[in-house]
This record gives sequence, C-alpha cells and structure tokens, in this order.
Amino acid sequence: MNYTIEKIKEALSQVNDPDLKQDLISLNMIENILISDKKISFDLVLTTPACPMKNKMKDDCIHSIHRMIDKNAVVEVNLTSRVTSQRTNNDDFLKGIKNIIAIASGKGGVGKSTISVNLAIALAKTGAKVALVDADIYGPSIPIMFNAVNERPDAIEIDGKTKIIPLLKYGVKLLSIGFFVDPEKALVWRGPMASGALKQLFTDGDWGEIDYMLIDLPPGTGDMHLTMVQTVPVTGAVIVSTPQQLAIADVKKAANMFMQEGINIPILGVVENMAYFTPAELPENKYYIFGKEGCTKLAKDLDSPLLCQIPIVQSIAESGDNGKPVAIDENSIVGKAFMQLAEKVAQQIAIRNAEKQKTKKVEIIN
Repeated sequence: MNYTIEKIKEALSQVNDPDLKQDLISLNMIENILISDKKISFDLVLTTPACPMKNKMKDDCIHSIHRMIDKNAVVEVNLTSRVTSQRTNNDDFLKGIKNIIAIASGKGGVGKSTISVNLAIALAKTGAKVALVDADIYGPSIPIMFNAVNERPDAIEIDGKTKIIPLLKYGVKLLSIGFFVDPEKALVWRGPMASGALKQLFTDGDWGEIDYMLIDLPPGTGDMHLTMVQTVPVTGAVIVSTPQQLAIADVKKAANMFMQEGINIPILGVVENMAYFTPAELPENKYYIFGKEGCTKLAKDLDSPLLCQIPIVQSIAESGDNGKPVAIDENSIVGKAFMQLAEKVAQQIAIRNAEKQKTKKVEIIN
C-alpha cells in the first residue's frame, strides 16, 4: 500500500488534543512526517513537556493511522514539546520568559513556599526550563529550602548593564532577596523600598529562556502583589490553602484580588495543602485533621479546578528544613503528588493560553 503525507495528515486530523478540543493538524502539533516502506514517523509537538495526556494522544495517533490507512503500518511517534505563551510585549523586558505564574495564598502558614519550591522542581523534572522568584521580601524562605543560605549570585555585564546570574539548584533558576541580606537580621523596609527590591529581582536577573517562572508571593494582598502585577505580565495564579474555613476565608480574598476588574488575572486552580494525615505505618488511612473538602468548595466558588491534594507528611517539613525538597525524589509518595501537580498546572497554562486573552502587565489607575 502506498502511503502519502496527505493521507497521514487526514488520519491525524481525526485526533483531538483532549484539553484544547481541536484536532492535531489544525493545532500545528504534527511535524516532520517521514515515510519509509511500511514505516511512518512524525513528531507530536506537545504544548508542554509536562503534558498529562501525552500517552493518550500518542496512542490515538497510532490507532487512527492503523484504522484509516494500514493496520500493519509501523508507526513511530516522537514526543517533543514547545511551551505556549500569550505574552504581548515585544520589548526586551523578560523577553525569554514564556509564562509567569503567581503562587498566592492570602494567609501565612498554609505552605505556599513549600508548594512553590516543589512545584518548580517537579516542572523542571519534566524537562521544562523553570525559574523561581522569592517575592516574600520580608520573610524570604527560598534560600533555606534550597540549602543556599550562604550562597551569593554572581554578576555579569551585558550591553553596559550589570545583570545578576540566578543560582541554579535542582534544575531551577533562583533569585531571592535572601541572597543579598544577612539572614540573622530583620528587614525593616518601607513599602516603596520593598517594592523596588522586588522589581530588581525581575529586571536585573539574567534569566535567559524560561518556560515557567513561578513567583512565591507573601501572604496578604498588599504592595508586593500590586507591584508584581504592574511589573510583569502574569499568565495566571495558583491559589494555595489548607482545608479549614479560617484559612479559606482569607485565601478567597487573595483570589478575588486577581479576579477583580482592572486586574483580571486567570486563576489556574487551587492546591489543597495539608489535606489529610497518613501515618507511615498505616499508609491506607487518611485523617482529615483540618477538615474535609474545604478546598473543593473553594475551587468551585472560584470556577477553577482543584489541582492537587497534598497530605501532611513529616518528610515534607524535614526536607524543606534541610534544603532537599521532597520533589527531588519523584518516585516517593509525595514526590509523585508534586509531579501530578506539575502536570495539572502545565495543562491549565496551555488551556489558558489557547482560550483566554493575551497576557500583559496590569495598569492600575488610581
């Protein structure tokens, strides 16, 4: 049987991306089709290396070719990726960064930094280029969690400007105000000083090409949050909460800040941290210490998905303290949970970039 590129494209046009609800040919996700005797090979270009549906799409492609062309054909699908972006600015500001994601809670103590750190590492493990900015100017925790308290970034001259080279840890590029101050001393800064320091982390960093930049925001809805949305074009926000109602009440306020008129930053989803406790000796048991399904209702109220439920596990706290986050071991129970979270976040970013408005900096008029 003679194979043709046209017939192959016709067969692959019957396969849809499950998230984007369009066929692979229309989405330009098929490239480099090659035919050799009874062998057909091509590249399936995913919207993210963390795509949770990649194996399904690969199988669907093979099945469609067997069904429509030749059931005996040898089909080789090469999975690759090109992370999507909806940025509008064409200037040099953070030019190589495709997506900027705010990690927010509105309330302290819910584990937002823990989620930020482990999500960043998990995304990097999928093959994505990842950066993490510690925007908690008054209480930076990223240096401790990456075992980098005493490390200092280097500087480089680029086009007559001094740029800071972010630290690289576990595949993630890092910048934090904690790298430039005495960790034993409190920072006593007025709002404008703190806002200026945050801007410098973005503007002075030599970031290069980045698929996902995560911003670990401080609790609340204050100067740092407004500075962030006015300084960088934010793709979307991930909301972190624990299940109890007291936390959810504050977290909902933070989410509403992103959604309010004039800001309009999409909520990518909700992460429920400390969702339940599972004893090591009873791995099948779940004890809902802080309540049950609180974040399920929160996600529904925000019209956003519940991305993941992270359990209370002693190793999470210990790993953060010793500078070796649990996501490093992707085969551990909690490591697998963070890999699933990375896939869900990347999935929601791809959907957001396909369906929603362009990404741009917020202009707040007083």
